[in-house]
Amino acid sequence: MSREQLTVQRARKSFQTGKTKPLEFRIHQLKSLLRFIADRRRDIADAVKRDLGKSEHGTELFETLGLEGEINLAVEKLAEWAAPRPVEKNLLTISDEVYVQPEPKGVMLIIGAWNYPWAVTLQPLVGAIAAGNAAVIKPSEVSSHSAKVMEELLPQYLDKDLYPVVTGGVSETQELLMQRFDHIFYTGNSTVGKLVMEAAARHLTPVTLELGGKSPCYIDKNCDLTVACRRITWGKFVNCGQTCIAPDYVLCEPSIQSRVVEEINKCIKEFYTDNPKTFEDYGRIINQRHFKRVMALMEGSTVAVGGDSDESQCYIAPTVLKDVTGESKVMKEEIFGPLLPIITVSGVEEAIQFINEREKPLVVYVFSHDNKMIKRVIAETSSGALLANDCLVHFTVSALPFGGVGNSGMGCYHGRHSFDQLSHLRSCLIKQLKMEGVNSMRYPPHTAKKLGWARFFLLKHVNVCRLRRMALLTMLVGLAAFVVQRFLR
Repeated sequence: MSREQLTVQRARKSFQTGKTKPLEFRIHQLKSLLRFIADRRRDIADAVKRDLGKSEHGTELFETLGLEGEINLAVEKLAEWAAPRPVEKNLLTISDEVYVQPEPKGVMLIIGAWNYPWAVTLQPLVGAIAAGNAAVIKPSEVSSHSAKVMEELLPQYLDKDLYPVVTGGVSETQELLMQRFDHIFYTGNSTVGKLVMEAAARHLTPVTLELGGKSPCYIDKNCDLTVACRRITWGKFVNCGQTCIAPDYVLCEPSIQSRVVEEINKCIKEFYTDNPKTFEDYGRIINQRHFKRVMALMEGSTVAVGGDSDESQCYIAPTVLKDVTGESKVMKEEIFGPLLPIITVSGVEEAIQFINEREKPLVVYVFSHDNKMIKRVIAETSSGALLANDCLVHFTVSALPFGGVGNSGMGCYHGRHSFDQLSHLRSCLIKQLKMEGVNSMRYPPHTAKKLGWARFFLLKHVNVCRLRRMALLTMLVGLAAFVVQRFLR
């Protein structure tokens, strides 16, 4: 029996004891995860520095700060999320107890990604713990230092049987995918996402796939280009462009292309100095394989800004490519690196057409003062999210579901959405063994009269909350009338 199989068996056996069901246990585990982040902040930062060249403050800002917020929200709201949720009734069920009861799914598999090795691996874990699941955690082997720290230190804080960390490469992941899970949560690219979904299908296991794609960024010629380019520069080059929701390419009219290049160049120098290679807040490409892949994408395009590189350090400077077309090599796959192609279009109509001719992206970005134009882009495109006049920040809003559509993924998470995604929302109806006469309409023999009564009872929906409010209001009016009458006497 393989190590992976034994790990999954232990997790399932521990889950079946029922220890994850009490909310007190879940909250204790969530607080232990928060303590892990606080205690091991330096270990996490050192690992990310070695993996991606990220600074200590950058790691806290982009990796652990959001995690802390998600944990605190789950601890605060867990009782509310886990409570039975009453639903509307029809006249036939008006006297019954009808509600939705969230319950744990069972044993999850979380397959993390290397670009944000802590945030995108542990955020799904927050949802899994809150929902009362066990979870096998598989960090990406590409961010090897982070994976090692996670494997060594996380079990010191969380229940070792319920939340084991499994490290390794492709063979270990394949072995895990052969096991039966109750939910698989994968973050990565669409090619591997299809393999995960195929493996899950053998056990009819539901999946959440957080993928990526080429997220477009349309710039209206009449917007504030200085501010727009400043925000785009930040969103594109943070983490050296290795962000699933980074703007992948810019769409703008030819008349503003030179100004866009100029403004982005200014911002690159402002953010990362004249020499980003020596600046601590500008990271590195994860490894040489990805370095070569990103460098190859520049072939056939004109470099307007940057273009410098150093293979020995996996360094690629913030780079802007101009006069790019839809047929250019850089437009054939998600870039996932510090290259920003600019494609010229005649206006918003052509931009929308260009976006719609391609796979649905994780995000559509639009920069414009014109609210009608923004609403038009919302109405005429489809994507996991749409963000107007900024980049990335929707990821920080726990109330917004984060996820893709079509080729950019399925399912969503963050805040309550994580809890619901990783819970089974069980339909419950509790009826008394009384009032049997009401049920006669459903029993044979079926007649026109019975059908008429069934139509009345089944098609009339009752808003119980509204009825309660009306009853309360009636009582208050009656009480007020009684008081006034007594006073007048």
